[in-house]
Amino acid sequence: MSEHALGHDQPMLEITDLTIGFADARGIVLAADHINLKLHRNETLGLLGESGCGKSVTLRSILGLVPYPGEVISGSIQWQGHSLRDASHRALERVRGREISMIFQDPTSCLNPVFTVGSQIVETLRTRLNMPAKDAHQRSVELLDHVGIPSPEQRLKLYPHQLSGGMRQRIMIAIAIACEPQLLLADEPTTALDVTIQDQILNLLGMLRQETGMSMILVSHDVGVVAQNSDRIIIMYAGRIMEAGTTGEVIYHPRHPYTRGLLAAVPSLDRAGERRPLTSIPGQPPNLARLPQGCPFQPRCAFARPECATIPVELDRGYPEHGSACPFVD
Repeated sequence: MSEHALGHDQPMLEITDLTIGFADARGIVLAADHINLKLHRNETLGLLGESGCGKSVTLRSILGLVPYPGEVISGSIQWQGHSLRDASHRALERVRGREISMIFQDPTSCLNPVFTVGSQIVETLRTRLNMPAKDAHQRSVELLDHVGIPSPEQRLKLYPHQLSGGMRQRIMIAIAIACEPQLLLADEPTTALDVTIQDQILNLLGMLRQETGMSMILVSHDVGVVAQNSDRIIIMYAGRIMEAGTTGEVIYHPRHPYTRGLLAAVPSLDRAGERRPLTSIPGQPPNLARLPQGCPFQPRCAFARPECATIPVELDRGYPEHGSACPFVD
């Protein structure tokens, strides 16, 4: 799948009307419903929303990794002009790791505990690039050094449990960038880390992006993480897109009540001296198997009206660079 097949203004990744469902005793539960997004070269797209809103399953669908019993029901996933949804297993294997890599939420569950981290990096290089063992070992040392792990030659001999959480996440990043992918999918890459290590990992990802020119999709429930590291943001709720636009527009001029609620819940240094409780969104995220009619956010929305039960949940077309799924926002 050559990058030369694309024009300069064409997106490298385009997802259209993607719907992902999980079968249970009550029927099909939609984890992602009519998702549309585009990603261009040298761009970082942030997917933001509460846990269970469909961010991670949307990310996994790009590489055909939706966990059973989930499946892509409809829609298309185009990568550099080629369909990933219709691709064979062999074609997907050629894309995974080489053209598109993924960093998962929990490095502990992704790294094999019975093999050294060095053997796992070497295996990636030999499998994906057919690299000789000696060259793969040397490249592994270079990768660990590049992601900021001291004494990389010694660290290659260690097992995952002998490394800290931050070190394990750096190992996962080293594996992800080993084949110099054009797109990095980062699924909550800093969730289990303390704030200092979070900042180090995000700075590392930013540095790698600048050095390699790769694009990235960053999934998080942390507003600050997405705001500081994304060019554009998509806000998701209950499997639907509520708002999408450039980072500056979404953060400073939110157009959907849910986005406003998320931003209002973020602690502010400007109010550090004021003794006031944090603002929260009332209620709980809905059960995806029993979504309300119309807008799924209406039971928690301070601006809800009867018409919200009948509106279509789709971004308004009058704002191509900053869409909202709330028709009453103005």
